[in-house]
Amino acid sequence: MVFSKKKNKETKELSTIKDDSFAELAIDVFQTPEEIIIQSPIAGVKSEEVDVSIENDMITISGHRQKQQIVDEDNYFYQECYWGGFSRTIGLPTQEVDIEKAKADMDNGVLTIRIPRAVRVRTRKLKIGSKG
Repeated sequence: MVFSKKKNKETKELSTIKDDSFAELAIDVFQTPEEIIIQSPIAGVKSEEVDVSIENDMITISGHRQKQQIVDEDNYFYQECYWGGFSRTIGLPTQEVDIEKAKADMDNGVLTIRIPRAVRVRTRKLKIGSKG
């Protein structure tokens, strides 16, 4: 991502972000005893415009933030918002999760993904008895 500064007609400095690729989302990943939780603020995007996929131990969040109106560049005082595609792929911190029961919700512009921990297989050592 390239940051550049410009001046408009009135010589006011403008900060702009120019990038032809996808923007990377900021995320928080944390755990409870029952699940792994991933949160990301994705303001200005409807839930149906966000794709979340889990493959093996990797999770990908992607989508597109559409600009609502076109404004001539000379009319901006500040242009800091990112418009366009975004994507983030991360490795899950543990493979002991049940991806079939994973859920994603969007509330007030914050995406929350909940991935339950898998039921652990318990190991028990058996004492071998002898007959006779």
